[in-house]
Formats: sequence, C-alpha cells, structure tokens
Amino acid sequence: MSDTKEDLQHLDTNSGDSSQIDRRTSDIADNVEPTEAELLASYVPGTEEEKKLVRKIDLYLLPILWVMYILNYVDRTNIGNARIAGMEEDLELNDDRFAWVLSIFFFGYLICEVPSNMILSRSKPSLFLPGIMLVWGIVSCVMALSKSYGVMLVFRFVLGCIEAGFFPGVLFLLSSWYTTAESGRRFAAFYTAAVISGAFGGLIAGAITGNLHDARGIAGWRWLFIIEGAATVFTAIVAKFILLDFPSTSNHLTPRERQLATARILYDGIATGQKDRKNRLNHKEAFFATVLDYRVYLFLLLFVMVAGAGTISYFIPTITKTLGFSSVHAQYMTIPVYVVAAISLNLVAWSADKRMDRRWHITGSMFVGFVAAIITLAVLKPAVRYVFLCLVASGIYSALPLVLVWTSETINLPAEKRAIALAMVNAFGNLASVYGSRIWPSWDGPGYRIGWGVTAGFLIFGSVLAAIIPVVIKKFPWKGTKAEQELEAPKRAQTEASRMPATRSTEPVAEMEA
Repeated sequence: MSDTKEDLQHLDTNSGDSSQIDRRTSDIADNVEPTEAELLASYVPGTEEEKKLVRKIDLYLLPILWVMYILNYVDRTNIGNARIAGMEEDLELNDDRFAWVLSIFFFGYLICEVPSNMILSRSKPSLFLPGIMLVWGIVSCVMALSKSYGVMLVFRFVLGCIEAGFFPGVLFLLSSWYTTAESGRRFAAFYTAAVISGAFGGLIAGAITGNLHDARGIAGWRWLFIIEGAATVFTAIVAKFILLDFPSTSNHLTPRERQLATARILYDGIATGQKDRKNRLNHKEAFFATVLDYRVYLFLLLFVMVAGAGTISYFIPTITKTLGFSSVHAQYMTIPVYVVAAISLNLVAWSADKRMDRRWHITGSMFVGFVAAIITLAVLKPAVRYVFLCLVASGIYSALPLVLVWTSETINLPAEKRAIALAMVNAFGNLASVYGSRIWPSWDGPGYRIGWGVTAGFLIFGSVLAAIIPVVIKKFPWKGTKAEQELEAPKRAQTEASRMPATRSTEPVAEMEA
C-alpha cells in the first residue's frame, strides 16, 4: 500500500503529463476496488469532508472504547484492591500465592491473544469485542464466589483467556481507521482509560469496600467483584450498538464515507484487510510472516521492559499503604498517581504525533521513569517517595502505548500480519507480569528495594533499546517472506517502470526517524 500512496504523490507532482496519469491510475485500479481507485485518484488530504469524517469516527470509537477499557483494566487489576480489603485473609493468601493469582491471568492471556486477533481480522469488531467483554464481565461477577485459593486461580486463568483479545484487538481496530499522524493521540486517549481506571479503581474500591463490607453477609471485596462485573456486562450490551467495524464494512457510515475512510487509510500506506479478500495472506502465511520477522522481536523485547516495569500498578495500593495510610485511605491515595500519569501520557502522545517521532519520546519517558525509580529506591521519606512514585508511573504509562503504536506503524502490511504482530508483542510483553508480580514481596517493605531496583533496570534497558531499534532496522531491512514478496510483486512491477528517480524510503521507522 505504501507504493500506492507513493504513486499518488507522483501524480500530484506531475499533473501536466496526462499519459503518465492515465497509466498510474490504471496501475492503482488493478490493485484496489474500482470505486476506491476513482476516489484515490482525486483524494486530497485534509479536506473539510475528511475532517468531518474523522470527527464522526472519533465519536463512534473513542468514547465507548474508553469506557470499555476502563472496565477491562478495572476487572483485571481490582485483585490488588481486593487484597488489602480482606481477600488475603479470607482466602489465606501469602506472598507466593498472591503472586500466582496475579501470574496465572497472563498465562491465559498469552495462550489466547494471538488466536483472538487472527479471528478479529476476519470478523466484525462490533460483535467480537462486546462479545468477549460480556463473557469476562460474567466471570468477574462469579469470582465473588471464590472460597479458596485454588478456585480463585481457576477464575483468574479463565479471565485472562477471555480478556486476551480485547487490548490488541482495539489497537488493530484503531490502526485500521486512523493514519500515522492521527494514531498516537487516539491510542493515547484510549490508553488513558487504563491510567484513569487506576484512579477510578481506587475511588470505587474505597467506596465499595468501605460502605458495603458485610452487607447482606457478603465481604466488601466480594461486592467489589460483583458490582464491577455487572457494570462490565451492561457496557458490553451497549457497545454492540455503537462500535464501528472496518472502514469498508461499517454500517454506521454512508457509502461515500466508507469509500473516503478506506481511501485515506490506503493513501497512508496501511492495509485495511477487509475488502480485497483475494490479495491477502491466509492465516498460516500471516503467522509465519510474523514469527520470521526479526523486527517483531525487537518490539516484543521493548514491550517486555515497559510492561515489566508496569507491574507496579498491581502494587500501588500496597505501596501507598506502607507510606502510613489506612487501607481505605491508601485506596484514595492512588488517585493522584494515576491523574498525573494520565496528563503526562496525553502530553507525550500529542508531542509524538506533532513531531512524527516515537523513538525519542519512548526513550525519554522511560529514562525519566528510571531516574525517579532510583531516587525512590534511595530515599525512604514518605512524601518524597510518593512524589517520585507519580513520576515513575508517568514514565511507564507514557511509553507503553507509544511502543504499540510504533509496532503497528512499522509492521503495517499486510493487515493480517499486523494483527498477529500486535497480539504477539502484547501477549509476550505482558508475560513479564509473571515474574514482575514477584518483585514486590511484603517482607521487602516498606522500602521495597527489590521492586524499585528491578523496575529501574527494566526502564533503563528499555530506554537504550528504544534508541537503537531504528538503527538496527535501517542496517538490516526486512525483505519479507516468500508469501509477502508474492503479494507485493505485481504492484512493485507495475510501479517500478514509472517511479521517479527521487524515491523515498518505504521503511516506516526510517521515515519517522529521518
């Protein structure tokens, strides 16, 4: 698709040569649907019609996805709030057992994430995403029935299996609707829900566990699972009637809007993967194209670093409690941490989009988190530790969504490969939570030197890796598997003869870092 975009740019700069225009318009028509070819030939970025369409897309996607992700993250991380609200005593959880309750979730997540995104790329997001949300909401409610450590383990594993398809599925959906210049801010706005959920989670958890404890003979932590799970079920039903599908298939848009939505994404060099079914990879080809691409593992390792540091989110209530607050007040004191992180996240994403840069914004964010973690490790004064806890969270949460956006922009073609790559990076990256959940043992409190030290190590290694990834990719360009080359060969052959002498790089990372 990047060649198609390049051809259109040549058309704009050589409009006086009618024979060349006719030839290139014919080339485009051979690769896309006729109506799309006609629209692409006259497509002008930044028109009022396109701006109006983008606002409409924003309205249909961002608010409902934001609410859905708040509940997704709350249902995943409320285990930390439940722990200090009495679950630890009721289920007889020691440090090792609680670590397994956290970890088992990510085993299910790892197993099911890639298959989920493979299914999503061939299905309707308006059915798939609300469908899995409905199921995990029910599971979250039923978790309140847990009577033992073993039962809670089973529920957490099942919850991980079901939730696995949501986050990478949303990222794939957003990458199918927004251009490179738009994606960073939109995904940051979406990911803000994860940050805000920490604040809401603490606020709601404090209210529920403080006011409903022993209501109808049910412990406060059990009410926490019931109420938050019920909210998830309700939201899933509403989302079914709001969410968009893919640009070429969404029923919420007019035919003209669908054509324009598809054309602008094709122009930006991103495959929508839905309408042209004869020119795409099958599941097997897409899977091997992904696992053989070394770039996937660079981004996977980078995400492991930031996700490993991000496991601190499960222990922020515990950390604030060690600063001298009661259980309920410790829940409330998590709120400023997440508010500061949410503000930082959106400012960094806005800057990254404005400057068309991912590399240095990720590097800088992780380095700030590293410095703050070192200071928190060295200083035991509660006020100082609380301030720098906010900065650690800001560095982690600012970098995390940009890593996934960067992955999507670098491995953007074909669409099926992009879906699997995002799922792989997110799944294996989140596996860091398996060992990350063990770096904050209670016997190491209140200093938690192991936790802060390992978190600092994750952040500095990730900062260095983010800085060198573009260098590696530029030195060793990915040529594609045989299936990828065969998919691109006809288009490359058609455009090679008429390509202008001054060509631009087709490597997304090289473009962005130039």
